[in-house]
Amino acid sequence: MATEPKNIFVQTNKEMTTYLKFKELHNQTQPLIIGNVWNVQSAKIYEKLNFQAIGTSSAAIAHSLGYEDGEQMPFSDVLFIVERIKKSVTLPLSVDIEFGYGKTATEITDNIITLEKLGIAGINIEDSFIENNERKLKDCVPFSRLLKEVKTILTQQGISIFINVRCDSFLLNVPNTLQVTNERLKMYEQAGSDGIFLPCITKESDIATIVLQTKLPLNVMCMPELPNFETLQKIGVKRISMGNFLNSYAYTALENMTTKNLTEQSFKALF
Repeated sequence: MATEPKNIFVQTNKEMTTYLKFKELHNQTQPLIIGNVWNVQSAKIYEKLNFQAIGTSSAAIAHSLGYEDGEQMPFSDVLFIVERIKKSVTLPLSVDIEFGYGKTATEITDNIITLEKLGIAGINIEDSFIENNERKLKDCVPFSRLLKEVKTILTQQGISIFINVRCDSFLLNVPNTLQVTNERLKMYEQAGSDGIFLPCITKESDIATIVLQTKLPLNVMCMPELPNFETLQKIGVKRISMGNFLNSYAYTALENMTTKNLTEQSFKALF
């Protein structure tokens, strides 16, 4: 009888270590560069390149399975891909769960707990939704309340996982973007978020302003106008994501090479 509780404690300690290790990567001097993956092959490449952590791209996974982004694929498909990736690499893995794949805090938390049991270190959840093929910001008050409820349930069940909240104010280019973003970040911080993700923020002054306005580590995403890594480090960015852009680049390269092979009626260009 004494052996069983000891084993349970050891397993819990391992799970906590995964979360704490991933969280600590957001406090280092250099920004954490996340390799965004969509299958085992892409995950193994980033592991080979000595990345510190990887994260799934919901858009890349959806497109690779024949779905559009925006929770169009079943959560069971997400779990299948995530489990295969987790079993194939040793890097800490964060999972993009989009809107949470649930309408209530309980449903969303159940999904998060399922991921945590697979050994997932963190999740991304976004404050927008899609209605009639148009993405819109959610009301920040009920969304913040939802986040707090999720965090409370996880805490009550002893579940530790890095919650990175994606705020889409810059992605949607809403009026008074900085003010709206600041108001939302304060609420998400109070709700118990571990990090903040602002896709499509690119202006150096905007990024520096946000860094000063939140205690949470700021995550930015690869964009054509995004400053280089050295600049981002100097202004206080803690995490840099690739989104689905490398996925798109890979398949554009595939199309271009195949076109060249067909044009030249030869595979010489491939080698």
